[in-house]
Amino acid sequence: MRRRIALALGGAAALALTTAATLTPAAQASPGLLAAMQRDFGLTAEQVQTRLSQEHTATDVLPAAERAAGAAFGGAWFDAAQGKLVVGVTDPAAAAAVERTGAATVPARVSAAALDGAKNALDESAKAQSVPASVTSWRTDPRSGSLVVTVLPGATDADAFLARARQTGVPVTVETGQRPETVSAGTVGGDPYYINGNVRCSIGFSVQGGFVSAGHCGSPGSTTTGWDGSAQGTFVGSSFPGDDYSYITIGNGWWTTPVVLGWGTVSDQLVRGSAVAAPGTSICRSGSTTHWHCGVVEALNETVNYSQGLVYQLTKTTVCAEPGDSGGSFISGDQAQGVTSGTTGNCTSGGHTWFQPVNEILQRYGLSLVTA
Repeated sequence: MRRRIALALGGAAALALTTAATLTPAAQASPGLLAAMQRDFGLTAEQVQTRLSQEHTATDVLPAAERAAGAAFGGAWFDAAQGKLVVGVTDPAAAAAVERTGAATVPARVSAAALDGAKNALDESAKAQSVPASVTSWRTDPRSGSLVVTVLPGATDADAFLARARQTGVPVTVETGQRPETVSAGTVGGDPYYINGNVRCSIGFSVQGGFVSAGHCGSPGSTTTGWDGSAQGTFVGSSFPGDDYSYITIGNGWWTTPVVLGWGTVSDQLVRGSAVAAPGTSICRSGSTTHWHCGVVEALNETVNYSQGLVYQLTKTTVCAEPGDSGGSFISGDQAQGVTSGTTGNCTSGGHTWFQPVNEILQRYGLSLVTA
């Protein structure tokens, strides 16, 4: 499939490169992405176009808004009702400067730095002391100004962990939810890549020299074959648990392209960068089992307690996934976000899916994203 796409991009990609500066974010999106958002968000075509434009502006505004808030920065998220970035501020005196960047402001009781510090402290505690199986994840939530700890329904052994969370000095919110599971799968035909001949995962994003995917898909030295069964590449870096990312170098006639695949059901989406989408922003996932599905970013920097161990700094979404989607692409507009890690539920009943942010993978291995 990669060969087919590389050939198909010959004229269209060249045109996109010469005209991208004059197109709106919605105009740059593929018809498949627009259709998937209409389906999963229940929006009209015009509403999707409006939302993508608003989210693009919010992503651009975020760095300046954070600088304007300074020490009073209490986190940020995209508010679909307002159609703009919202920034929490712990000091009302900082609000005017933030609003001049184009963001809205709300009072925040805890700074983002304090929340991140508490989250890091709880992560370090989890490395030193066991985490009960009933605790499925924990994250920062700027909207409530708290650490959110998710436990299994009916959990009776989480009290000690919750006490450690409260010792971090920030408010703690407890919610219930199912345990996320990773979503690799056994061999099924017509999919992007296989590991050692018998495990299927999905390609994340092309990087110079290869592609990135999930760490639980393979270990260093594992070999991969492509959609057509031909030799493709080798895992040269992989981390799981702790992290959930991998880097696979390619050869044997395979090459990289700056696209997220539509698997024959939607058009392919060009990748133009990796600016981080704030909570509340729409996001879509492409995977070799369930193809395109969309939702919103729920939270950044969540620690997930998989059965195999803890994985830190994942992003939580309302997008669904199923076995075989592991490693696949999460993209917001034309900006790469991350690779699929684990999920609860499925694409029939719905659920939540977590991804490993792509920028961390690029930094870890010194990689450059292939972009249009």
